[in-house]
Amino acid sequence: MSKAVLSLRGVTRTYKSGEEDLHVLRGIDLDLHPGEIVGLIGPSGSGKSTLLHIAGLLEPPDDGKVEVAGIDAVNASDDVRTGLRRNHIGFVYQFHHLLPEFDALENVTLPRLIHGEMRHKAMPEARRLLTALGLGERLTHRPAELSGGEQQRVAIARAFANNPKIILADEPTGNLDPDTSDAVFDSFRKAAREEGVAALVATHNIALAERMDRVLTLAHGQLVTFQHAE
Repeated sequence: MSKAVLSLRGVTRTYKSGEEDLHVLRGIDLDLHPGEIVGLIGPSGSGKSTLLHIAGLLEPPDDGKVEVAGIDAVNASDDVRTGLRRNHIGFVYQFHHLLPEFDALENVTLPRLIHGEMRHKAMPEARRLLTALGLGERLTHRPAELSGGEQQRVAIARAFANNPKIILADEPTGNLDPDTSDAVFDSFRKAAREEGVAALVATHNIALAERMDRVLTLAHGQLVTFQHAE
């Protein structure tokens, strides 16, 4: 198997709640490999979002090791962590967070412009991603002119815009009806396969999770392999 692009070892995270310590993560070990789509399930409040934030270098662990593309992110400088996040990680959230004043093509082009790419190079790549996600006829539509499923596909295209090695998705279909959810996940999985990224997808939707390569359950601060009901 190819080398993991994301590796967590012994990751812990504890929060204070009054006088009480809440041990959200208790020694998490996790490897994600290129082209692999992994589901992350668990009850509300189990720490799924915290785990994604730590994996995405948005917050530090209390203890443990986080490697992104083979680089120790815990002991790296802020500039190095920012570079790792910008160059190697894409994020998809439950709400699309698209910029309302920009159309679909501009929303997906923008990350590449921020990355320093010239517009004449950035825009064709954004167009390619959107077309691959079935939005070739909706490029000039603003978010308010798109359906919920179309908005989320634009958000997925934006996450892939800078050719990341890792996609972290937090309830990416949580606001969608079942049929639209299935269609959006199909688009997400197709993009992940074609782009060869590793994806970690937090979801409450067990049926959706079971369509991924493997499924992990986060409960009581521990990760375990999900066992299918007999």
